[in-house]
Amino acid sequence: HVQLVESGGGSVQAGGSLTLSCAASPYTIRTYAMAWFRQVPGKEREGVAAIYTRGRGTYYADSVKGRFTISQDNAKKAVYLQMNSLKPDDTAMYYCAAGEELMKSGGMWLARPKDFPYWGQGTQVTVS
Repeated sequence: HVQLVESGGGSVQAGGSLTLSCAASPYTIRTYAMAWFRQVPGKEREGVAAIYTRGRGTYYADSVKGRFTISQDNAKKAVYLQMNSLKPDDTAMYYCAAGEELMKSGGMWLARPKDFPYWGQGTQVTVS
């Protein structure tokens, strides 16, 4: 049974930073592809960043490259999303997710909601 619990969301001014945490078991972090998605009302859920230890892959959406960093810490039983230089467009509900693997297409890693069956409850990030 995969359990994911997000924390760390909040309100921040543009240009600021936040770190989101996703608590999960070491087995989950080692075995599954772990990802962060975000969603705003009326829009589809968007893959933000993903990490896949077994396949040695990482994924970042173009909109966050150079600003966001995904990392994992088996000892602390968590996956993190460090978000720097935040913009109002980053405002969304952020979700942690776990999937069997990170898929590839044309040599590029993908983060698609349909590939991730396990989800946390979400944490809100608001940038003003």
